Amino acid sequence: MAAFTKDANWMDWCPRPSKPGFHVPPGSVDAHCHVFGPGDRFPFAPERKYTPCDASSDQLFALRDFLGFQRNIIVQATCHGADNRALLDALVRSNGKARGVATVRRSVSDEELQAMHLGGVRGVRFNFVKRLVDALLFDSLREIAERVSRLGWHIVIYFEARDLAEYFDFFTSLPAAVVVDHMGRPDVSKDAFGAEFGLFVKMMERENFWCKATCPERLSMQGQPGYDDVVPFARRIIEMFPDRVLWGTDWPHPNMTSHMPDDGALVDYILRIATTPQLQKALLVDNPMKLYWPEEVL
Repeated sequence: MAAFTKDANWMDWCPRPSKPGFHVPPGSVDAHCHVFGPGDRFPFAPERKYTPCDASSDQLFALRDFLGFQRNIIVQATCHGADNRALLDALVRSNGKARGVATVRRSVSDEELQAMHLGGVRGVRFNFVKRLVDALLFDSLREIAERVSRLGWHIVIYFEARDLAEYFDFFTSLPAAVVVDHMGRPDVSKDAFGAEFGLFVKMMERENFWCKATCPERLSMQGQPGYDDVVPFARRIIEMFPDRVLWGTDWPHPNMTSHMPDDGALVDYILRIATTPQLQKALLVDNPMKLYWPEEVL
């Protein structure tokens, strides 16, 4: 029996996604997804801002196979805080087909970091979305960033566009590669060539910055089926920085309130933002392999 009760308004992930019409290139990587629990094995953090449904690694890997992907990047969910046991268990169960992005506190030991590295972790995530976190301790985050950079890890940052000006100097001072979740959550009611998104583009012009062109379902004000208002933002980033963009499903889509996306339709959406086979292969294969499995890249 589950050791928790999910939030009353929680929207569960799509149980029967459609089969994508787009056949992703061989070796494709779903570069942004999560596991939740199961709560009776991996309890959620006491300080969590939400209590989700279960979303196990077995269910994630079944979706991976159904959609035609071969690998996953599993990102630590905020509901688990800095307890990475569910993530590390999923990496073990992947048989080498997944790598991870963890959340750690300043108190983490070098031995713990090394154990996570051996377990398949290759990045650490900093969450700057103010509704999801409490106080941001910048000195602590900088120290963590410097420590994990020695392992060759990258930094993942999650923030909202309206806050980028406040954080710009801190972000651009971080060591190593920096990967931005969900294009920095742009306000898609604004112009993709306007000042607000222009600041994000300015940050991406630094060669250590990468971006996930993900989550149209989370960003769109128009909604399904085409997420038309998100397309210009994603296409601009993919075409400007083709060698530093990633894509992922964001399964199991935490904290959705308007609708639960069909993961098969999300795969078909890729054709709208990466419009050539070359861009598709870079987005789905070459770039995630270069970042997460560099030892396999010739």
